[in-house]
Amino acid sequence: MLSKTAEYALRAVACLAGRPGQPASADFLADKTKVPRRYLQRVLQDLVNAGVVHSRPGPGGGYEVAVPTDTLTIYDIVQAVAPLERITACPLGLKTHTELCPLHAELDRAYAATEAAFKAVTIDQVVNSTSPVVPLCDVS
Repeated sequence: MLSKTAEYALRAVACLAGRPGQPASADFLADKTKVPRRYLQRVLQDLVNAGVVHSRPGPGGGYEVAVPTDTLTIYDIVQAVAPLERITACPLGLKTHTELCPLHAELDRAYAATEAAFKAVTIDQVVNSTSPVVPLCDVS
């Protein structure tokens, strides 16, 4: 359901959020998130443009989360790089469909539920979960 771009953005932000106050280079993020560096550069630029992440050039620079992680949601990140599209009109362009047909109405309800679920989870909740599985880390 999520695009590869959205998945990569979520990985990058989760990695950054797990290291507050420690800027991370694109190389570091690519290694930790297993995202190809060139693709990650584009994703990071989208996150910077959306104000989710900021970057500092030069020695000691890198990328950091620009929004408090207790308010930054999965939805915010997805919308920054690959927005979820709701169905507001007949996708077939049928003029007689002044409202959504039953099929498209059900699909839009599913999209609405997905939006609500993504809005309900903050990055802080993900990074500070009590799960024994640590995001983006192979603990041995």
